[in-house]
Amino acid sequence: MDGPDETGVVQAQIGEVPTDFGASVTLLDVREVDEWQRGHAPGARHMPMGEVPARLDEIDRDAQLFVICHVGGRSHRVAQYLAQRGFEPINVAGGMLAWAGAGRAVVTDDGVAGTV
Repeated sequence: MDGPDETGVVQAQIGEVPTDFGASVTLLDVREVDEWQRGHAPGARHMPMGEVPARLDEIDRDAQLFVICHVGGRSHRVAQYLAQRGFEPINVAGGMLAWAGAGRAVVTDDGVAGTV
């Protein structure tokens, strides 16, 4: 992973992002509801970008935190916001396009194959 950029956000290339999420690692998907419903990473947590400020208490400060969106712009802005509030977020460069492009699973809420 690269060190923090000029905004204080660490960037991770898709190969550096885990594929399993749980108690110690969180993948926070900040895309809109319709994007999430089309397909997301298995085990990701959904929190649309606009809801993040009101839902900070739902983000585990002890877990390693990766933030993802469609291509990496929105997640970078959310990661910057979180970093300013004491979190240590890692932005996923390339977003869900990179995730899917790397052949990683994309699912819908009912567990079937999804799309990005």
